[in-house]
Amino acid sequence: MIVLGLTGSIGMGKSTVARMFADEGVPVFEADKAVHELYRGEAVPLIEAAFPGTTRENEVDRTLLSKAVLNTPSALAQLESIVHPLVHRMERAFVDAALLSGAQLAVLDIPLLFENWQDGRSDLVAVVSAPEDIQRARVLERPGMSDEKLSAILKRQMPDAEKRARADIVIDTSGDKDDTRKAVRGIVERFTASPAV
Repeated sequence: MIVLGLTGSIGMGKSTVARMFADEGVPVFEADKAVHELYRGEAVPLIEAAFPGTTRENEVDRTLLSKAVLNTPSALAQLESIVHPLVHRMERAFVDAALLSGAQLAVLDIPLLFENWQDGRSDLVAVVSAPEDIQRARVLERPGMSDEKLSAILKRQMPDAEKRARADIVIDTSGDKDDTRKAVRGIVERFTASPAV
């Protein structure tokens, strides 16, 4: 089985591409979804102990937690030291289950794959990319987003050009969705055996 790491900067269309892989029948592990689950479960007491007052009714309040760690690298590092091992455990269970199911390709959708030096956990890395003007337009359409917020997010992310240079595969999302879907289908066909006729 090939494990494909899928990443890309904000606004590049990574979530859309991940859904396209799932539509093709490929098992997809979503790191962000795993974090959301942890914030409603196992991570709650650990985060409350580290950042008192950031949980409500057995759930992490993401707004309060964000305020507690924003612009404080040591606090962010502490949060990551709590959450990352739990996400990695869920990811390993996902890969094991995909392998047992007979899947030939599995995708790990990890937003900060390169930034957190996690590319070693996949056989190959695919980067979702689009020109900067398209990226900016997409992101600024999001509710509550501003140029300032976007700049702060991009400072935490590796530049797109560097991601593209490090990628095994680049998925260009600057065209329409049909073009992107064809690219995804081509990757799936490349790494999965054709069914017997």
